Amino acid sequence: LPAPLPGTQRKAGTATAAKQVFEVCDDDNKGYLSREEFKVAVVLLFSYKPSKVEVDAVMSSVKPENSGILFEKFLDLMSARKAAQLYNSETWQIFTAFDVQSRGFLTFEDFKKTFNSVSSKLPESVIPEAFREVDQDSDGCISFKDFESAMKYGQDEGSLLYFA
Repeated sequence: LPAPLPGTQRKAGTATAAKQVFEVCDDDNKGYLSREEFKVAVVLLFSYKPSKVEVDAVMSSVKPENSGILFEKFLDLMSARKAAQLYNSETWQIFTAFDVQSRGFLTFEDFKKTFNSVSSKLPESVIPEAFREVDQDSDGCISFKDFESAMKYGQDEGSLLYFA
């Protein structure tokens, strides 16, 4: 594998970085990335090796008349991946801000304090109901997984590279 390009991870969401990586991986200038070249490109941009299932999903979306992933498709996929990565990072930052005791979960009291500071006008009776909704496994604590699911509720996760 070639070494990651300087600064590409920092600016992976930009078209410039995607174009630079696409050109490096399309070393024979055929205008598209093969399956293996695509995997290398993802590693270069995100320091992450996509699974076979993820690559299969991407490759199955390639039009039959194309021999691989064209730049526009690659750019769309990488932009979606970067957006998902940023969203997950922001979700973690919000969760840790609410988890003031750094336990890795939120108790009902943590949730209540947070809820009151964010939505002081809502009736107090809404808080236990909201807590039960977010606490998916009903263990009395909100894990990051529970919190993340609540934050993602209703969002489109149809992107092929919405993995984090």
